Amino acid sequence: MSDEARAAERRAFLKQAGAAVGLAALWGWTTLAPARWPLSLRDPDGERGRPRPRARRLPAGGFALAAPATAAQLGVAHGTRIEAMLRAALDAVGGLAHYVQRGDVVLIKPNAAFERPAALGATTNPELLAALVRLVREAGAAEVRVADNPIESPESCFARSGLGPAAQAAGARLYLPARSDFELLETPGATWITRWPFFWRPFVGVTKVIGVAPTKDHNLCRASMTTKNWYGLLGGRRNQFHQDIHGIIADLALLLRPTLVVLDGTRVLFRSGPTGGSLSDVRAGRTIVVSADSLAADAYGWDMLLERASEPLPAYFGRAAARGLGQPRWRSLHLKEQRVG
Repeated sequence: MSDEARAAERRAFLKQAGAAVGLAALWGWTTLAPARWPLSLRDPDGERGRPRPRARRLPAGGFALAAPATAAQLGVAHGTRIEAMLRAALDAVGGLAHYVQRGDVVLIKPNAAFERPAALGATTNPELLAALVRLVREAGAAEVRVADNPIESPESCFARSGLGPAAQAAGARLYLPARSDFELLETPGATWITRWPFFWRPFVGVTKVIGVAPTKDHNLCRASMTTKNWYGLLGGRRNQFHQDIHGIIADLALLLRPTLVVLDGTRVLFRSGPTGGSLSDVRAGRTIVVSADSLAADAYGWDMLLERASEPLPAYFGRAAARGLGQPRWRSLHLKEQRVG
């Protein structure tokens, strides 16, 4: 063998040996490196090997629909006849027929969080929910769904509040949560709920979403109205959010951008919220507010229904507004207010 051939053979041997040493070193790294280090194969708790569940997303832009150019941004109706008040407030923002078309599948989200009679103000007024279901069906919706994930027993909450019977009598399909109804939902840009269990089943096939929430005091965030109402769509250990209640409410404004919100001011739980418990904590509000902007509706409720205009707004308003998710300065908006006999 010539000297040139021997040199070529030596070079090939050294290259193969170097590759073997490199692979051995890489194998040693991947098997011995701590689990958090790049390329590590260590999986001490089994999490790395667990399949990552697929996450859902709500439609880009949510379920919002541009209002007619001449419509008010806030529709406010005062009176005692609930269905007439609701019609008037809806007409002020362009009419329900603009927002719900024939064939739509509409989800209505009331607040059914507690096992309380409706008169105590901790839950949505069942008469208002029934009126809304009827009007949505009248607008031509193919299906109307009503859903919430109450803090207490769903069956008991919907029964005791009257919301379940009212929804079904008006022609809605009631969704009570079961474990299999929740799926991971991605909310890009959220602080607390970037990927979080969400009451998904009622949303399958839905084209429009309307929230209808009571106006009430809240011992943590100072007020619970239409933006806080979406909390009832979350699963998991949601009580951990109490450490930053205003942060999670701002996330909720990002999570779900509804077609409309209805602020139920027919009665106002002005203290001892959110659960209430005494008729002395409730006063007659005789008001319904409709808007596509939950921050605007809530700010009106804070000032005019809870009668706290002299106090600064709860912090969640500023956090959500900074993300471009609504306008809490409701007096700067086009408002149409009327009294219904």
